[in-house]
Amino acid sequence: MTSGTPAQPRRDRRRARHEATKKEILDAAWSMVRADGLAALSLRALAHAVDMEPQSIYTYFASKNAIYDRMFADGNQELVRRFTDADIPGEARVALRAVARIFVEFAAEDQARYQLLFLRTIPGFRPSPESYALASEVLARVRVILARAGLRDDADFDLWTAVVTGLASQQLANDSGADRYLHLIDQAVSMFADHAFRPDGSASDDRA
Repeated sequence: MTSGTPAQPRRDRRRARHEATKKEILDAAWSMVRADGLAALSLRALAHAVDMEPQSIYTYFASKNAIYDRMFADGNQELVRRFTDADIPGEARVALRAVARIFVEFAAEDQARYQLLFLRTIPGFRPSPESYALASEVLARVRVILARAGLRDDADFDLWTAVVTGLASQQLANDSGADRYLHLIDQAVSMFADHAFRPDGSASDDRA
């Protein structure tokens, strides 16, 4: 090593192994709930799936709810990433269609993830403040995008969330794995925009 060159910090191999095992457990948990539903998550079965003694799971997660919490965070991080990476146009109706498609397609991909993030179907589970902050970030990003497109009324925003979550829920409940309700996104957005961008001044009159 050249004199004066700072030494590189050593890799923390124990921490790296710990994180790799946590990821393996989470991957197995996602596989389990995607196959059999959120309620099917079992620490005993999960330990078996990763070739581990059941009590050893607690080395990595304090409880089953802690696993759900990490899954909740991971799902919201993925949704944040999709909105961050998306090139949302400024034109109002085009922006609405883009936002709706990102959300509904995300929801339709994974029923277990949608239920965990948006339906609160697990008795006794509440996301930690840190994980819930990611969900709040998703909502804040969407509000900024929609406000830029001219949608600033709180009641219209509430209606918007009902429209897109309704499409997502219908797709998952009635045509999971296909695209029946995905085909209705543009029509639903057009109907919503006709209401929201009305000429009475309660929202932007940009009828792009």
